[in-house]
Amino acid sequence: MASQFTEDVDAIRQGKRMKALILSGGKGTRLRPLTYTGAKQLVPVANKPILWYGIEAIVQAGITDIGIIISPETGEEIQEKTEDGSQFGANITYIAQEEPLGLAHAVKIAQPFLGNSPFVMYLGDNLVEGELTGFLQAFQTQRLDSLILLCPVSNPSAFGVAKVDEQGTVSDLLEKPQDPPSNLALVGIYFFTPRIHDAIAHIEPSARGELEITDAIQWLIDNKQPVGSRQLPGWWLDTGKKDDLLEANRIILDTKLEIKVSGEVDEDSELIGRVTIGEGTRIINSTIRGPAIIGSNCVLENCFIGPYTSIADEAILREADLEHSVILRESKVLQIQQRIVDSLIGERVELKMAPKRPKAMRFLLGDDSQVELT
Repeated sequence: MASQFTEDVDAIRQGKRMKALILSGGKGTRLRPLTYTGAKQLVPVANKPILWYGIEAIVQAGITDIGIIISPETGEEIQEKTEDGSQFGANITYIAQEEPLGLAHAVKIAQPFLGNSPFVMYLGDNLVEGELTGFLQAFQTQRLDSLILLCPVSNPSAFGVAKVDEQGTVSDLLEKPQDPPSNLALVGIYFFTPRIHDAIAHIEPSARGELEITDAIQWLIDNKQPVGSRQLPGWWLDTGKKDDLLEANRIILDTKLEIKVSGEVDEDSELIGRVTIGEGTRIINSTIRGPAIIGSNCVLENCFIGPYTSIADEAILREADLEHSVILRESKVLQIQQRIVDSLIGERVELKMAPKRPKAMRFLLGDDSQVELT
């Protein structure tokens, strides 16, 4: 097959000049109203932006030259918070995608950054268990032009699905098939050599007007280029919806949280289990049952904080009872003694209640909201 790349592809496969491309554009429609005012990739899980977990995983695999695809709507915020990557030991280049025209389109516009390097493409709103190192080694040693990661799911017709043989060689990729050939869904992490650019140059937009990365990978397969797969040994979460994000928060708190108390806890308060409390935070006459994380410069007074709760910096909670919830920075929850559960509350929200109270409440609130229950 003719290629626009003349370098030795075998040498490229061995990891020379390996780069990463993180997709952090899009409009985040499944997390609205929260994402009307912010990037979905910056919504925190266990008080850390989702995007940062991907950056850390990539750096841990030894890849430090990272390009991040950003959109006009949220790109400035992502750049402002993530900066040049030095805090992660990485060098970050930001690449603007003016319109969300598909994953393959994102690779296409990133080609000047990627050059002739092999790269890993990572969807910025995905979280996976475990390290990338083993997958990178498989991509290199098997001399593949693409390695895709797969995860068994109960509803494969809702995903892109791969048909693979016993050796993991991919023969077909099908997008949301009515009759799936397997239960193996494509995870949002892909490894490519620069031959993917040839593939993208040969495909057309799909019926929804996007350049699909699955079509580009299928083009590699049809043109006899080696495409392999590996199954994730652990969990995978696409955090694009509220319940998925809360589940990600639960898993991270369950598996990663360490006990660390940097703030002030008075003698009338009790910490049970694994709890992290940030600097400058005051806990007054409250019970916190872990796993739970409280950010810096918060005030919690007369509260019960149940398991799987994350409260970001500068939040104020008084007479509040909540669990399995995520509260973003500078929000206030005041005089709500009935339990709040399964809730995602945005930045600078003020939530308070009058004396007559319902039995239970659930919320998905965007930034700058104010809610008063009477």
